[in-house]
Amino acid sequence: MILVGSQRSGAIALANHLMNERDNDHVTLVELRGFIADDLHGALKEAHAISKATKCTQYLFSLSLNPPADQDVPEQAFHDAADGIENKLGLESQPRAIVFHEKEGRRHAHVVWSRINVETMTAINLPHYKTKLRDMARGLFLDYGWNLPDGLATYGNKNPLNFTLSEWQQAKRQKLDPREIKQAFLKAWENSDSLSGYRNALEERGYFLARGDRRGFVALDFDGNTYAVAKWSGVKAKDVKTKLGSPDNLPSVDTVKQSIRTRLSHHLRDFIAETKQRHVSELRPMLQDRDNLVQSQRIERQRMKDGQAERWLREAKERQERFNTGLRGVVDRLTGKRRDIGTQNIQEALACHRRDQSQRDRMALAHIKERQIMMRDMNALKAQQQRERRALAQDIRNHLRLVQGFQKRLESTCQKRTRDRGPSLTP
Repeated sequence: MILVGSQRSGAIALANHLMNERDNDHVTLVELRGFIADDLHGALKEAHAISKATKCTQYLFSLSLNPPADQDVPEQAFHDAADGIENKLGLESQPRAIVFHEKEGRRHAHVVWSRINVETMTAINLPHYKTKLRDMARGLFLDYGWNLPDGLATYGNKNPLNFTLSEWQQAKRQKLDPREIKQAFLKAWENSDSLSGYRNALEERGYFLARGDRRGFVALDFDGNTYAVAKWSGVKAKDVKTKLGSPDNLPSVDTVKQSIRTRLSHHLRDFIAETKQRHVSELRPMLQDRDNLVQSQRIERQRMKDGQAERWLREAKERQERFNTGLRGVVDRLTGKRRDIGTQNIQEALACHRRDQSQRDRMALAHIKERQIMMRDMNALKAQQQRERRALAQDIRNHLRLVQGFQKRLESTCQKRTRDRGPSLTP
């Protein structure tokens, strides 16, 4: 599993994010340990209230556990991983919450611990936790026999397609997959060795190089959105300077925006808008089918949850009724029979817990399979739309070159005619 952890505050914001059903198919709170509250918002507020008695500002430790997309990982494996991680970090017995997220045919988990030790009223220090999580992640991949990703296999080779929150939000506003945008910048960077080569490679993908106000090299798309070259190419600023030199000779952002507006005809703008709208319309039925599937799955899970809760209460009552009361109860205590019944009840309760957990696993994995089948068709459509956008960008680039060439020829002709006429004579 890929493990990503951070020390943080913001109890309400974190609870809102973890219980957000809008961006996830299914959200399941599977454990609250060491809290009085029986919901995540209340539990994390407890952690915040306790931290007020200390000087600690980052009173929570939040961790995401992401298994490979092609693996069916049972619920117990996430619990075992959380137990091992908290022992490694020194968070054993600390209050914790575990939440499962399912989206697009994948399941991952989030674990949140309180860092405040209530006995000493101090925050538990987590030295080198990133290194420890990396080692734990590598161990989990090896334990389960999964193929190690490059980053864990070599402790390097960072995936250049990893993007920040700001990059994701910028791409989401344009209804494009940020991986698609980043891939365009990455391919342009890899396929060029000079400023002119990089500029041409970007233009082939629908982006135009400019001189930024603060970031040096930036690129603009047809809508005038600005992208920092270093960030979206996945390289360092000094590497950009080494390959491309100085941006001083490039036009400014405003100049490039004006050039795009001037050179791009209204017809092409309408064509771009039409293509975007068509792509949205093509995806709409699939998104509706996805929403219907998710809703039916939620109903099915709620029905199972209610049934499990009813059965658990009934079984607990049956176990409790095994204990005799009154004089017989006193005799049972003296003879040790009550102790034997208690041991039996504990064993049966644990078996019932495992049975319910296994039932939840089977349903979750079945739902994930249904979602994966739907995602195959959706991903195929998205790939086709991506190819269409690339072809459209190439067509527009060729059109802009023709317009630019025509303008240059027109200017050259006008200058030649001026020279042929000679200087004007003033009477």
